[in-house]
Amino acid sequence: MYLETERLILRKFEEIDAERMFLMDSHPEVMKYIGMPPLTDIRETENIITVIRQQYADYGVGRLAVIEKESGLLIGWSGLKFLTQEVNGYENVYDLGYRFMPEYWGKGFASESAKASLDFGFNGLKIDVIYAHAHFENQASNHILKKLGFIKTGEFSEPDGICFWYELNRKNYIQ
Repeated sequence: MYLETERLILRKFEEIDAERMFLMDSHPEVMKYIGMPPLTDIRETENIITVIRQQYADYGVGRLAVIEKESGLLIGWSGLKFLTQEVNGYENVYDLGYRFMPEYWGKGFASESAKASLDFGFNGLKIDVIYAHAHFENQASNHILKKLGFIKTGEFSEPDGICFWYELNRKNYIQ
């Protein structure tokens, strides 16, 4: 799986990505709305990458490493995940997600990478509905999802607060 946009390359995670991903997932601001504390051991990140790589094998999709073309650096992740565990009453559905290092926030990278993932999901995989969710206080993420055309269809409780649940149908997706 390899997607390319004007400024980004989205590719499968590799073991060499652990250091940059740990740098991101150990940052308190990055993890503020995730529902888990910042990571403290790079082995946690290595395990996450192993799980993501298994998702590629099992479901043909998984979150992708986002590489900024200009710098060649991993700046975050984005992409589809096949949810096999229930979230808000849904399971065995495709979920869009993204996470970026703080120095790359507000530059359009989340929207750009998410759009590439949606194009792949709707046009490549022929998925009919893609879901997403965001913590109610995460204004930036909620704004991005609405800008991409997602419709808020519900709310659910997580240990760290309320999350908004979104849906986007292929027929309503504006490319």
